[in-house]
Amino acid sequence: MKILKPTIILTIITTVFFFYSCSDDDDDNLIANVTLTEGVNGDIGGDFTGNGGTTSETFNWQNDLSTADYNADITASTTGLFQMIVEDSEGNTVLDRSLNGAIEPDSFSGVTSDGEPGNWTVTINVTNFNGDGSFTLTEGN
Repeated sequence: MKILKPTIILTIITTVFFFYSCSDDDDDNLIANVTLTEGVNGDIGGDFTGNGGTTSETFNWQNDLSTADYNADITASTTGLFQMIVEDSEGNTVLDRSLNGAIEPDSFSGVTSDGEPGNWTVTINVTNFNGDGSFTLTEGN
């Protein structure tokens, strides 16, 4: 009986460890999406959503002027990070702004730094984001 008791305890510990290590706590169900919508007169914008997931979307945008007006707003969020990076046609960063879903402010807007007109690159990063929001870019003055 003395050998059986440690064997039972060891079996219970091993079983608990096995089930704990095989639990379904994977991040497979976490998603994040960025949807791009093109407006009129060179305006672009989009929406982003997530339930804790992470994604990055990069797209090109024709800007015939040397600046751009930008706006981003988190409309409902509890966690995560939204980041907008804009590079001019020569690859120089003219904007790199972020919003944290857990703290204020929940929006930003303004005018980018001066850049070279042409084909600009816009990167939207959504990291561990839980909520939704939107962004816009228009040719500057």
